[in-house]
Amino acid sequence: MGRLERICISIPSDLLAEFDKAILEIGYPNRSKAVQDAMRSFLSDYKATKALSGEAYGAIVMLYAHRKPGLVQRLLEVQHEHEDLIAATMHVHITEEECLEVLAVKGDVGRIRELAEALRTEKGVKALKLIVL
Repeated sequence: MGRLERICISIPSDLLAEFDKAILEIGYPNRSKAVQDAMRSFLSDYKATKALSGEAYGAIVMLYAHRKPGLVQRLLEVQHEHEDLIAATMHVHITEEECLEVLAVKGDVGRIRELAEALRTEKGVKALKLIVL
């Protein structure tokens, strides 16, 4: 292992509380170890998806805060920029604050990945999972 870096990040308090509860239940010795494992998992998923090529089918599952100003409009704009990849969508109201959206996608896996990354990086998107078959 290389040298350790100390970082400072901002995390919503409810997300941190949920994370702390989960790592306590799992038995992590400290938050740092849990964050390191989460980062490794993220990088593993990213590398696996990045290695794919050619035509693919899949789904983008996204949870977002629909009351975030301008977010819904930005998400729609991104989707319209990639409308040739999106075969169908499903929208579910989870709570008064959160919506779940599922996009069925087909086409070039590189472009599907670009679509997922464009959606994932919008402020207000709480979680996004790309599933490629």
